[in-house]
Amino acid sequence: MKSQRENVAQDRTFGGYLWLGGRRWVIIQQSKWRRNGQDRKEETQESNVHSCDCAFSSLLDSVLEARVRQLQTEYVSEVTVNRVEVAPLRTGSQKDLEALGLVEDRAKGDASSVVPVVGKTRSRWVEKLTQEKSDLYKRQQHLEVRLKEETFCESQIKKGVRAFLSRKLKSTKRMPDTGKEKADIGEETAVAGQETAHDTVRQEPFQKALKVLERNKTYVVDSDPSGQMSEVLRHSGKQLLLLSCLECLLSQNRLTQASDLLLSYFGHSGGRRVLTLPMYNCLLKAWAKQGSLHQISTLFSVMNESGLTPDLVSYASVLECMGRVNADFKIIESCLKQMVTDGLQLENLFHKGALHKQERMMVLKAIQKVEPGFSPPPASSHKIAISPLLRDFYSKEKPASYPKLPLPLLELQKRFQQQLTLESAMTITIDSVEKTPVTKNSCQAVSPLFSCPPAFSVQALFNLPPHGDSLIHFVMDLAMKVYNKNLIQMKMKPFVLDELNRKYMNYLHLLAKDTQLDSCLPREFWESLESEATISSDFFTQEKVWPDVVLVQLGTHLVEVLVQAIRMPNNLFSSQTEKRLIPVLYHVYSFLSVKQIGFIKPHPAFNQLVAEAACTKLTFDSSVMPMLCPPKPWTSPVFGAYVLHPTKLMRCLDGTVQHQQQLENCPQEHLHSVLDALNLLGNCAWKVNQPVLDLIISIFNAKGSKKLDVPPPMSEAPIPPSYQFSKDASSLEKSRLRREIAQCHKTTREMYSLRTDALYKLSIAHHLRDQIFWFPHNMDFRGRTYPCPPHFNHLGSDMTRAILLFAEGKPLGPSGLNWLKIHLINLTGLKKRESLKARLAYANEILEDILDSADNPLTGRKWWMDVDEPWQALACCMEIANAVRSPDPTAYVSHLPVHQDGSCNGLQHYAALGRDVIGAFSVNLMPCDVPQDVYSGVAQLVEEQRKRDAAKGSSIAQVLEGFISRKLVKQTVMTVVYGVTHYGGRLQIEKRLKELDDFPKEHVWEASIYLSQLVFTSLGEMFSGTREIQDWLTRSADCISKSGSSVQWVTPLGLPIIQPYHKTQKTIVSGSLQSLCLMRYSDVSQKPNTLKQKNAFPPNFIHSLDSTHMMLTALYCHRKGLTFVSVHDCFWTHASTVDVMNEVCREQFVNLHSQPILQELSRYLVQKYCSKFQ
Repeated sequence: MKSQRENVAQDRTFGGYLWLGGRRWVIIQQSKWRRNGQDRKEETQESNVHSCDCAFSSLLDSVLEARVRQLQTEYVSEVTVNRVEVAPLRTGSQKDLEALGLVEDRAKGDASSVVPVVGKTRSRWVEKLTQEKSDLYKRQQHLEVRLKEETFCESQIKKGVRAFLSRKLKSTKRMPDTGKEKADIGEETAVAGQETAHDTVRQEPFQKALKVLERNKTYVVDSDPSGQMSEVLRHSGKQLLLLSCLECLLSQNRLTQASDLLLSYFGHSGGRRVLTLPMYNCLLKAWAKQGSLHQISTLFSVMNESGLTPDLVSYASVLECMGRVNADFKIIESCLKQMVTDGLQLENLFHKGALHKQERMMVLKAIQKVEPGFSPPPASSHKIAISPLLRDFYSKEKPASYPKLPLPLLELQKRFQQQLTLESAMTITIDSVEKTPVTKNSCQAVSPLFSCPPAFSVQALFNLPPHGDSLIHFVMDLAMKVYNKNLIQMKMKPFVLDELNRKYMNYLHLLAKDTQLDSCLPREFWESLESEATISSDFFTQEKVWPDVVLVQLGTHLVEVLVQAIRMPNNLFSSQTEKRLIPVLYHVYSFLSVKQIGFIKPHPAFNQLVAEAACTKLTFDSSVMPMLCPPKPWTSPVFGAYVLHPTKLMRCLDGTVQHQQQLENCPQEHLHSVLDALNLLGNCAWKVNQPVLDLIISIFNAKGSKKLDVPPPMSEAPIPPSYQFSKDASSLEKSRLRREIAQCHKTTREMYSLRTDALYKLSIAHHLRDQIFWFPHNMDFRGRTYPCPPHFNHLGSDMTRAILLFAEGKPLGPSGLNWLKIHLINLTGLKKRESLKARLAYANEILEDILDSADNPLTGRKWWMDVDEPWQALACCMEIANAVRSPDPTAYVSHLPVHQDGSCNGLQHYAALGRDVIGAFSVNLMPCDVPQDVYSGVAQLVEEQRKRDAAKGSSIAQVLEGFISRKLVKQTVMTVVYGVTHYGGRLQIEKRLKELDDFPKEHVWEASIYLSQLVFTSLGEMFSGTREIQDWLTRSADCISKSGSSVQWVTPLGLPIIQPYHKTQKTIVSGSLQSLCLMRYSDVSQKPNTLKQKNAFPPNFIHSLDSTHMMLTALYCHRKGLTFVSVHDCFWTHASTVDVMNEVCREQFVNLHSQPILQELSRYLVQKYCSKFQ
C-alpha cells in the first residue's frame, strides 16, 4: 500500500486559470521540489492509478526538457510534449512553424532520443532535474513490481466481501427468509457468466474511474476520524462517484461486480457511511429484473444494518421480484406489513414510484395475491398556486381561453416525429453559408478522417480552432457528448418512447389551431395526461449525474485515443515521394508566467488542409438547434424542454447540486407560475426573415463590415512578424517583438471567434429559412429566463435579432403602423428624450429615407447604416414599406416583433422599493410629458462637474471637453445597480474611450479614473434610497455568510433561490497526457465565499425581482391572447398589441411593488438565520 501511495508523489501537474463555458477551471502547477512534507503526505492518499505510468514517465521527461528549453531561451512561447511529425508545408518556413507554436521537427531522430538542451553549459538546476528523474524512475520500477501482485481495488473488494460474508445472515429483520424461493445462486451465476473478456476490455475508462473512486475512498476513511462533520457534506462527491460506477456496471449487466463493489464499502466502517439509499435501490431494481429474491433479501439485510430505511422504490423492486417469481403468500404479506411499518402507503407506489408498464404489472400481481380487490387509485388533483400575485390568474371562476399555434394538428405531429429523429441522432449536419472553392486533393485528404471512430469525435476535431483548445475544455466537451448520448439511449427504450409519443400526440390537441381545446395551460394539460398514463413523467427524467472526476477520466481517455488514432498523409503539400501518416492532433503546454496550460492543437498542415478544403458542411449537436416542434412543457424541476435531450430547469455550474435540491424539495405548487411562464415563452413560434438574412450573408461572404458588425474572414487577420533577431538585439527589442507577436495572435483568435460565431448563427438561420421553429427556455439560479439553443436565438446581437420574425402574423389594426414607426426611431437611438408623438412625427419626416433603405439597402442613401441597431432598423424599414404600400395598412399582416425596453430596469426596482420619488422620476415611474433618460441625465451631471473642474484648472477635465456623451456613461450607469465596482466601471469607460478615434490615447487611463468617480457621485445624488437598500442587503449577506451559511431567499412567485458562491475545492485527476486539477467554486461542503456572497446579493436580488415582473407580464399577456417574449427587461409583441402589453406591464409592476417585498425578505432572513439564537 505504501509503495502505491508513493507513486502519487511523482505527479506533476501544470496549468492555470481558465474560464470555459461559464465554468472556472484551474490547472495548477505543482512541483515536488516546492512541496513540504505535509503536501506529500496528503498526496500519497490520493492515487493508486498505475495503468498510465509508462506514458506518464515519457510525458514527465518531455515536460522537464521543455521547461529547460523555455527557461534557457527567450522567445519560445509553446513547447510540444509528445513528438510531432511536421509535414512540409507548401509555403512558409521553419520560423513560421515556430510562430504557430511548433518546435523543430524531430521526426528524423530516434523516438527515444532526448532533445539537446539549448545552451553551452548545464546549470545546477538542470542537474537537479536529471537526478530527480533518475529517482523517479527507480520508484516507478519498484511500484510496477508491487502492482503486478494485486491491485488496490481488488484487495479492497476481496476484503469487503470476506467481512460481509461473515455476518450477512445475522440480520433478517426487514425481510423474511426466502430459502424456499426458486431464484437462488444459480441465477446469479448465470448473470455473472455474461461478463465476458470483451466486456472487461471495454471497461478500461471505467476501471480508471473506479481506481479514482478507491483513492477517494481511502481519503474518506482516513480523514475526519471524529466524525464531527456533516455526513451529507463530507460524502456528497464520493457518493455521486460511487453511484455512477454502480450504474455503469449495471448498464452492462455486470450485476455481480456491482454488488461486490457495494459490499466492499459496506465491509469498511468508513465506507459504510458513504452508502446511500439510491445505491441500494439501483441494485435492487437490477436484481428484481433477474428475479433473484435471494439477492434482494441480502441487500435488505445490508440496508438494515447500515441504518437506512427502504423507500417506495425499494419496496417496488421487492414486489416486482416477488411478482416475477410468484412468491408465497406469507412472504408478500410480510413485505406489505413491513412497508406499512416504515410509514409508506401502498397507493403511492403507482404515482411516485415511476414504474413502467411491465413493472406495474408485476407489482400489481404480487399485491393482488394478498389483496385480490386492490387496484391503483386515480391520481389526486394538483394544488393551485398560492401566491397573492396570481390568485385571480389561476382562479377557475371565469372561463379562460388561451391562444393557439398557427399550425394544424397533423403538421405539428409530423414535426414532432422530425424532432424525435433529430434528437435520437444527436447530431445534425447542415450547409455552411461560407462558400469557397474546394480542391480535389483537399477533399480526398479530408474524407478519410470522417471514417474515424465516432461521429462526435470527428465533429470535435473539425470544430477545433486553428490555435487549439485547452485540454480541460476539450476533455469535458467529449465526455459530455458521451454522457448525453447515454441518457438519450436510456429514454429511447421502446416502452418509454411509446409512452412519450402517446402523451405528446395528445398534448398537441391543446396547441393546434384546428382543435377546440383551449381552456388549459400546457402544464395543466400534461398533468391531466399523467393521470391516465402507465408511466410517470418522472421515469423519463431519471437522469444519473456523472461526477466531474468520472467525466474528466472518460474525456481524457477519448482525447488520448484521438491523439493516437487520427492521422493524415505527410506529403499533401509537397512533392515528397516518401508517404507517411502523421498525427493530426498534438498536446502542448502554453506558458503563462510560471504556469503552464495544456492545449490540444491541430497540426498546421491539417489547418491548411481544412482551410483549403473549405468544408461546406457544419455539424452541430441537436441540442444547440432550435426545436422543430413545441417543447415539452415544464411540469417539474426535472421534466421539460427537449424531447429526449437532458435539460436543466435551472442552469448552473457543473457540480452544483443545491439549486436542484431546493427545487425538488420545494412544494410543487409554488413552482407552477414559474413553470407556466417558461412554457409560454418556449411555445412562441418563430421563422426567418429571409430578405435580411440574404443581405447579411452577402456581406459576410464579401469580407464583412466593421460598421455593420459583420466579422471579416480570417484572410484579413494580421500577419505576425518573423522571429528573427540580430546578434546585437537588445532585450527591449526582443520584448517589443514578443508583445507585437502576442497581440497579433490575440487579434487572430478574437477574429476567429467572432467569425465562427457569426458563421454558426447564419448557417443555422439559413438551414431554417423555410421552417417554423421554437426556442425552449430555462432559467438561471436568480430566475432570469434564457432560450436553450446557444447560437441562434432572440437574445443575440442586432444581426441575429433582425433575422427573426414571429411565425404567427397579426393585422396592424388602427395603431400598429404607428408603433412600427416609433419602434424604428427607438432602434436608431436618435430621439431618446423626445415624446412618442415627436418620434412618430420624425418617422413621417424621414419616410422617404425609410423607403429608400428598404428598396436599396446597399446601393441607396444607406440611411439605416448610421443608427444604433442597423440590421433591426433595416428589417423595420422593410416592414414599414410593405405596410404603407399595401391596399389597406390596417389589414396588413405583420410578423415583426416590436420591443418595449425598460428604462434602466434595475434602478426602477430600487426606486420602487425605496419609494424614491426623485429616482422614480428619472427612470419613468412618474408621469411626465417627455420620457426621461437616466443615462442622458447622468451624462449631463458629469459634464456640468467637468466644466467646473476645467475652470479650476484640471488638465484631464480640459482634455475631456466635447467627449462626454450618453454612450460613454451608459454601461456604467446600467451596471452600477447590478453591483459593478469602481474598478469595473473604470474598465467600462476605458473601453468606450478607446473606441473614440479622436480621443488622445495617452490620456485614456487618467480619464477613465476621473469619469468613473464622477459617474458614481452623480448616481448617488440622483438615487438617494438606492444606496441605502444596497448597503442593507450587503451587510445582511455579510453576516449570513460569516456565520457559515449561503444567502437564500424566495421570490414573490415562490421560487427558492440560493447563491452558489463557496470556497474553492481542488480535485486532481491523473492522465497520461497531463494531470488536471478541477477547481469547484459552488461545492456546498465548502465554506461560503463571504466576499462574493455579500457583493452579489444586491444585484441578484434585483435580478430575481426583474424576472418576477417579466413572468407576471408573460402570464397575463397570454391570458389576454397576446404573443409575448422577452429579453430580460425588454418585452416583445406584435405591433397591434403593444398598447395592451404596455398596460399589462405597468399593472404587474404596480401589483408586484404593492407587496411588502423588503419586509417579507427581512422576515424570511430573520426566521431562517436567526431563529437558533432566539
